[in-house]
Parts: sequence; C-alpha cells; structure tokens
Amino acid sequence: MGSWFSHINPLYSLSGLVIGALVGFTGVGGGSLMTPLLVLLFGIHPATAVGTDLLYAGITKISGSIVHNINGAIDWRITRRLAMGSAPAAALTLLALAHFGADSASMRAVITTLLGFALILTAITLIFRSWILRHVGVLLNDASVGRIQGLTVALGVVLGVLVSISSVGAGAIGVTALLTLYPKLPTVKIVGSDIAHAVPLTLIAGAGHWWIGSVDWSLLASLLIGSIPGIAIGSHFASKVPDGVLRPVLAGTLALVGGRLVF
Repeated sequence: MGSWFSHINPLYSLSGLVIGALVGFTGVGGGSLMTPLLVLLFGIHPATAVGTDLLYAGITKISGSIVHNINGAIDWRITRRLAMGSAPAAALTLLALAHFGADSASMRAVITTLLGFALILTAITLIFRSWILRHVGVLLNDASVGRIQGLTVALGVVLGVLVSISSVGAGAIGVTALLTLYPKLPTVKIVGSDIAHAVPLTLIAGAGHWWIGSVDWSLLASLLIGSIPGIAIGSHFASKVPDGVLRPVLAGTLALVGGRLVF
C-alpha cells in the first residue's frame, strides 16, 4: 500500500482538484482543461495526456450518468444514435494512431495541432452558442426525422474522431450541436444524453490508448484523487457564479491555450 501511494504526485492531484472544480462550475468537459494543462505545464507527451485524460473523463462521468438516469434526464435514443457513429469512428481512429505510432514525432505534432483547433472550436462554441442555436437551428426546422437521425449519427462520427485524438469535443461542442438538432427537447435531457454518450466513448477511446500504451496509471490515480472532491466542490458553488462572467473568461482561456498549441 505504501509503495502505491509513493507513485501519487501531489501536484497532479492539486491540478485534478482545480480542474474538477472548474468542471463543476462550468459543465465544460475536463479534456478541454486537463489535457492542455498536462501538455503545456507538466510536459506530458500529448498521446499520454490524451489517453490518461480519456479514462479519467470516463470514470468521473459514470456517476453523472447514473444521477441523470435516475432523474429521467437521458434520451437513450439520442445516446444510441451518437454511439452508432462515435464507436466505429473511435475504433478506426485508434487503429490509425497505432499504425502510425502514437509516440512518434509526427503523431505528436498531429495530436497537439488537433487539440489546439479543438480548444479554439470549443471556445467559439461557448462564446457564440446563442447565435449558433438561433441561426443554424432555423435551417433544421423543417428537417425530417430521418435526416435528424442521420445528422446525429454523423455528429457521433465527428465526436469519435475528435475525442479519440484530442480528448476534447464531447462537452461544449456536442451539447451545442444537439441543441440545434433537438431544439424542443429540454436542455437537461440534452446534457444528460451527451454525458451518457461520453461515458462509453471516452472509455472505448481510453481503452484503445491503453492498448497502444499511452496511459499513465499513476498519473490517472493522482488526478482522480483531486478531481472527485473538486467536482463536488465546484458543483456546490456553481449557482453562485454568474454564467455571463464565467463563460467568456473560460472561452478566452481555451482560445489562448488552443492558439498556443497550434502556433
């Protein structure tokens, strides 16, 4: 037991606490915050940061899915449609990573660049969510049920690729896209369905990175020790933080970090 605790890094646990609290405050996926922190601040290899963060996200979101399911806040039809696209897309993406070598210099550059663009896209989604819903949603008003179902599966494909490579996308991007596709569905069900879909997606992608060899288990344990109480703390105080203040600050931070990774 003592040797196991010797592998726990207090700095990683502190980072998990801070990121967990921010996730509880904002609801934005931890990958948007945790992965760039691991890459830029701690110098973790991008593939290892992504793989470890995916399992971290899957484990932490299981409890959220259970609560949402108990409250009847999950539309399992939407979750299944997303998974129909994301599961095979994630598998194919992971096979490509394994083929080209997740630890190679070229793949490191690809992962870092895509992570940067994913963060910038997340920041844009956060800032212009109302505009996107108002203008893009109009284009789908007369869409048939079959078209909406097909677009949901296509969204799953996009999220499967993004999440498998960068660990970013299942949060703000996924929720905004679902809100445009299902404007009449209560927001709580959109969020619950997105979280429920994120669990198998992140676990599948995380297991793939484990198979490739890009998961650091001591890092994962260190992050979870801090993030679990952090999420509880952030969720408790979330109602006391004005969304109009927090959202632009978070979006600006993500944009700056994304630009740093891309350029």
